[in-house]
This record gives sequence, C-alpha cells and structure tokens, in this order.
Amino acid sequence: MYATAAILSVLLALVTLIAGAPKTLLKGAESAGLQSRMGLNAGLVRFIGLAEVAAAAGLIVGIFWQPLGIAAAIGFALTMMGAVGFHAQTGDYATPGTRKKAIAPIVLTLFSAATAVALSLAM
Repeated sequence: MYATAAILSVLLALVTLIAGAPKTLLKGAESAGLQSRMGLNAGLVRFIGLAEVAAAAGLIVGIFWQPLGIAAAIGFALTMMGAVGFHAQTGDYATPGTRKKAIAPIVLTLFSAATAVALSLAM
C-alpha cells in the first residue's frame, strides 16, 4: 500500500504544482480567466496558487510523514470543492464549451480523497 500511496502522492503533487505555480505568479490564461470571468481579485488568485503549491510540498513530504500528506490531500480536496462551487456559480457545468474544463476540479477532488485514503492505509 505504501507504493500506491507514494505514486498517488507524486502524481497529485505534480498536478497541484502545475496548476498552482502560474496562479502564484499571476501568469497565464488560467490566472487571467479567474480574474476576469470569475471575478476573483489578484490577491485571491495568488492565495489559491500558494495553497496549491503548499499542497504539492505537503504531498511530497507526506510520502515520508503520512500525517502531513493526508492533511495536504484533504486541504487540496477542500480547495477543489471550492472550485466546483465557483464553476457551478458561473454556470460552467451548463455550458458545453466550459463543461470539460469545469470537470477537472471534480476529478481532482476524488483523486485527492483516494490519495488521503491510500496514505492513511500506508501508516
């Protein structure tokens, strides 16, 4: 079970780092879209990016100290649930053009939960 937990942690850490780094730096289309289309201010976008980068670090350290990895996975799942709420509020699930991108937070929430469970079982 430890190998599964480590693999899930590394994969989730890569995804969170790839998603969080541009938001932290306020670079790229995703960051601009959050500000313009969803109405988030730059400070909140940067905070979300920092939370995602911190989750990536926590997941990597959590391979060696599972309680931190579990906390990081749960924290990232909560962040993604917030993203699901924002997508629902802006109507992204009802519009075919934006639905595909809006599904990602749902998948990542489930992936985070699976990672937290795997880390718990690896203890």
